[in-house]
Amino acid sequence: MSEQHSPVKASRSPSVIETAEDFENQDTLLKHVDISIVESEKRANGTLHVRDHYTVYLIDLKVTDVDYKLVQSKISTIWRRYTEFEQIHDYLQVTYPHVIIPPLPEKRVLYAWRKSDTTDPEFVERRRAGLENFLLRVASHPRLCFDDQFINFLQQEHGWRETITDSGYILQAENKLKSLSVSIRLRKPDPEIESVKNYGKQLETNLGNFLYTRSKIIEKNYSLCKLHANYGKLFSEWSVIEKDMGDGLQKAGHYFDSIADSIDSVAEDEEQLADQLKEYLFYAGALQQLCTNHETLQRALENAQDTLNNRISERSRAAAGKSGLMSRLFGTTDPDIVRDQSTRALDAKILADKDNIEKAKTDLEDFTKKALVEIEHFQKQKDKDLHESLVSFITLQVKAAKKNLQAWIQIKECLQNMP
Repeated sequence: MSEQHSPVKASRSPSVIETAEDFENQDTLLKHVDISIVESEKRANGTLHVRDHYTVYLIDLKVTDVDYKLVQSKISTIWRRYTEFEQIHDYLQVTYPHVIIPPLPEKRVLYAWRKSDTTDPEFVERRRAGLENFLLRVASHPRLCFDDQFINFLQQEHGWRETITDSGYILQAENKLKSLSVSIRLRKPDPEIESVKNYGKQLETNLGNFLYTRSKIIEKNYSLCKLHANYGKLFSEWSVIEKDMGDGLQKAGHYFDSIADSIDSVAEDEEQLADQLKEYLFYAGALQQLCTNHETLQRALENAQDTLNNRISERSRAAAGKSGLMSRLFGTTDPDIVRDQSTRALDAKILADKDNIEKAKTDLEDFTKKALVEIEHFQKQKDKDLHESLVSFITLQVKAAKKNLQAWIQIKECLQNMP
């Protein structure tokens, strides 16, 4: 795409990031713009079948820094489908293997406690919030936020799909999948990376178990609270036939109804908190992916070293005149001219092998340095976010319990005050 047709005026690379403190002090796109997803809209593919409908989300971008020139328009809006969010996510995952890529919200309902699907308005709204959070995470990440394709995603209405496809990320992703399909067994795994990968697995397991348990509890709790409406109906009907106790029974019935009604807001608030925990459930997968990327580079280094060792052994045989098929079969030696040609050819290959090893070492060292900073920043962010989410979750339970307790106290008073 030519520069004049691109909304990107310039690209900015972050300065050297060697520590988590450097990471946090970097300039980011979010310091210059506001990004939000202001609404969602259901659209049809041209047929009346319900599955031929899809949802689009309106991204709103406003430049808050009047002198900022990286984006073309000071105010812009653009509709994007979830599949397009998947594209930019996959592109970032392939292009920045040393980064823990912020995850997308769930594509389908996970850990559901009642019947729900992707067309439900509540799910669409929660996905809207999750997609907005994804954009904010990327826009505040110093290694990701100034990527041309990401900024194009926020502003380029026509041709963005073609542009990102032309970047070649799909082929890289396919090659990566092929390499990952082969089990990687390292001779000497990096103990720090191995520890982080195991932590990612445990975090994923613990959050998954928490969300599963939570879904079972809210399912039971919701049904139990709703059953209190039967008390409300009973006391209301009972109050009609009672002359002296009628007012007390009717008031008690209203309080029972309040218990049944209160669970709706609790369930809604819980869903939002569950989505925050799901983000880190998916983040745990991204953390493991980074470790797998490191293992791939380490395996490439080990393969390069194996190739060199095999080449050196081959040269030794060639120098001894034992490289040819006849010499191997019958124990003869190769003529001097053959030895000379073989050893010179192998010497050139050995030099190339050594260059490959140096490149593999440099790639691994560079990746490790960036990845460790990324992991350190992620751990700080994760500790802060999960702490807030878990405290909010418990606070919600305490608040709901107090509200129900107050209702029971008022029911008791209604009954005690009856003549």
